[in-house]
Amino acid sequence: MGSVGEDEDADSKNLWASILTEVQSSSASKLPTSKSVLVLGDNESGKTTLIAKLQGTEDPKKGVGLEYYYIDVKDEYGDEQAHLSVWALDGDLNHTGLLKYALSESNFEHTIVMIVASMANPWSIMETIEKWVTVLQQHLDRLKISPEARKAYEQSLIRFFQEYTEPDESHSVTQSTSRRDVNPLHPHSSNSTSEEDGGLLPLGENILSQNLGIPIVVVITKSDAISTLEKDHDFREEHFDFIQQHIRKFCLNYGAALCYTSVKEEKNCDLLHKYLLHRVYGFPFTKSAHVVDKDSVFIPTGWDNEKKVAILYENLASMKATDSFEDVIAKPITRKPVQRDAEIAIEDEQLFLMKQQTQLSKQPPPGAATESPVRPAASGSPVQRAGSTPSPVQNASPKKLEAKQPTSTSEGMLANFFNSLLSKKTGAPGPSRSDSTAARDAAAELERMTKSKPSKRALSETNPNGPSSSES
Repeated sequence: MGSVGEDEDADSKNLWASILTEVQSSSASKLPTSKSVLVLGDNESGKTTLIAKLQGTEDPKKGVGLEYYYIDVKDEYGDEQAHLSVWALDGDLNHTGLLKYALSESNFEHTIVMIVASMANPWSIMETIEKWVTVLQQHLDRLKISPEARKAYEQSLIRFFQEYTEPDESHSVTQSTSRRDVNPLHPHSSNSTSEEDGGLLPLGENILSQNLGIPIVVVITKSDAISTLEKDHDFREEHFDFIQQHIRKFCLNYGAALCYTSVKEEKNCDLLHKYLLHRVYGFPFTKSAHVVDKDSVFIPTGWDNEKKVAILYENLASMKATDSFEDVIAKPITRKPVQRDAEIAIEDEQLFLMKQQTQLSKQPPPGAATESPVRPAASGSPVQRAGSTPSPVQNASPKKLEAKQPTSTSEGMLANFFNSLLSKKTGAPGPSRSDSTAARDAAAELERMTKSKPSKRALSETNPNGPSSSES
């Protein structure tokens, strides 16, 4: 009996040991966590919105400098999961120094670069992608990668391009990268000089002429703007073919894939997501190139060549393929409305003086509106009603009244001064002697009136009902 129990315990231990071994083997085959995508592009090009779409969220998170995101990755043919790191650099070139945190020597072979430009500004597409590939190249030149390793990465991209095959029902993977010990981004970096190279066709003259040793995907966002360009800017079919052939030539030079996307109309977003996972993790990919619809172009790396690009030349009627991109797809001139200062009409001098003279003539004579004339009684005393209180004007002395009331002499001088100005004619020689005298008299009278102020004692005497000087 005891031996049977011991056998059961041994079987139980062996069962648990086999389960642990299976878990360990499955954990060892998990997707690598060192993979990353570096996104470059101008501000307002749709980078953040596109990344949010690839993440499966509807709430883009915008930041400044170097932004970090991640995409949840799950193998549909297994239970493997991972986080694909996504680094997005700010469109301001002053932040290019932050690239060292996203792309370094340690993760170079595990990174794919995505250069983004917007169809909403087609006249800036070529300038944008050329600018950012220059920024990328300058950063790669600063990395301390040995010449041997860099040469291996470049040869790996050439082999990847050469080995491309059209996917079909029986062969869904464009390149054979299903082995765990092979890096899908550089599947041939370790044996780039194998004997199998003899059966591959050589590349065209301009294909991978600018080999940076790192996979690149050019993404043209906001392809839904094509309808707006046709309506508002009179773009025709040949304009979009002209733009496409320029972009495809650029992609051939760098061995890059090309994908037109529209988050607004959900075009090619899922396709781009699957293609990135195919390039980064080696997942199966069944989509072939698509160049029929001008707003959903997709060209994987390895499919295109110069003969296929030349097909677009047939639709160019009013332009040539060799024409300058900036000359054909010129930026529209936006004329801002000129804001002119409001014109101020200056009143005629004589009319102004006539108005002043009219206002002076309408003023009441001195003392007419504020005071009544003092009429002396027969007995020489002022007229006073019985029981009334004598007013300050009635009790004031003639000298005080004369000091209080303005004289008519000053207003007469001012009236004469304005009359002399009105009598002058435009273009006449200098003022006459009488005009100068009147002006000096008027100025002297104005100065005297300004400086003359009644003394405190006079004010006290003219206001007998006010507080006396003896009051504190």
